[in-house]
Amino acid sequence: MSTDTSSTDALMSADSGEPGFWTVIPAGGSGTRLWPLSRSARPKFLLPLLGKRSLLQETLHRLGPLAPAERAFVVCGPAHAAPVARQLPTLPADHILVEPSPKGSGPAIALAAAIIERIDPDAVMGSFAADHEVGYEDAFVAAVKTAIATAREGWLVTIGLSPTRPETGYGYIQRTSEELCRARTGVAFRAAGFAEKPDQATAEAYVASGDYLWNASMFVWKASTLMAEIERLIPDLAAGVRRIAAAWGTPEQDTVAAEVWATLEESTIDQGVMERSDLIAVVPADLGWSDVGDWHGLGELIAADPDGNAVRGDVVQSNTRNSVIWSETGRLIALVGLENIAVVDTEDALLVINRDSAQEVRRIVDQLKAKRRTSYQ
Repeated sequence: MSTDTSSTDALMSADSGEPGFWTVIPAGGSGTRLWPLSRSARPKFLLPLLGKRSLLQETLHRLGPLAPAERAFVVCGPAHAAPVARQLPTLPADHILVEPSPKGSGPAIALAAAIIERIDPDAVMGSFAADHEVGYEDAFVAAVKTAIATAREGWLVTIGLSPTRPETGYGYIQRTSEELCRARTGVAFRAAGFAEKPDQATAEAYVASGDYLWNASMFVWKASTLMAEIERLIPDLAAGVRRIAAAWGTPEQDTVAAEVWATLEESTIDQGVMERSDLIAVVPADLGWSDVGDWHGLGELIAADPDGNAVRGDVVQSNTRNSVIWSETGRLIALVGLENIAVVDTEDALLVINRDSAQEVRRIVDQLKAKRRTSYQ
């Protein structure tokens, strides 16, 4: 698949962004709910799902007004380092941090923080997933600028998204009315706590209260503040990533990284730090956000025809409504008398599902793994 980097290149060189602000893009996972398009070898963040640029390229593009490529890092696995480098030619080669093995967002973000802290002890850093969509980019920049101002005052900041529906597939952040920072671009409040993915009744209560925001894993903090909290809460992780950071850029880098990485416990930054810290602030925002998580959600982001069908490929239909049809093969797809389905046609696999069951696609991937059908994973 071809990708267009020209606009990204121009934006990355346009200005120096927010002084002292660094960005980190964790690029992990394989997007199993978007199978068979997304695979372990070509995860969704490398795919141009919503335009000519991949989701990863869109993420770096979106961060351009805040920090140039010289102050950006991508954390990924060994299999994806080369494609990341190809897609992001303005990113310095040594700013692709390769995890020896997947350990979760905790070690990945902690490693980036330790390296940034060594380069710039006063740095503020933001962490933003590689595979999300943001519709309102000006609002995104304003929210991050508010978060940066708040982080400079010593807070660990998350950008909480105004919920548009009682969603059971997302975590939530409960905000208080206590203002912690009022900037020209917005206001940050003290967070009361995090909540895991709720059931339907609880999600409805969260939305009705007006006090709960979606947790989209958008974080901003001083690198030194985060490392101090990691040292307090997960001392072995802090010691490990600082040891790797001390060797980064030396001939011993790969040896030390492999040796230390193997000893680190798997963790997420949410459960390891954010849910346990007393320093949490939240910036409420409406960003037109989506995690592009499954075929139902992706269909919501693609312009629909008069029958509500989101179509990519050669399709003819009769009396078919509210469906998603995606073809990578050039084959003609014909549909008659169907509603609320998704059809995904790739060179080696065909998926047909009810859109209401889109989250269950990962079960197909689990079955393929159990049957060791590796060419389809």
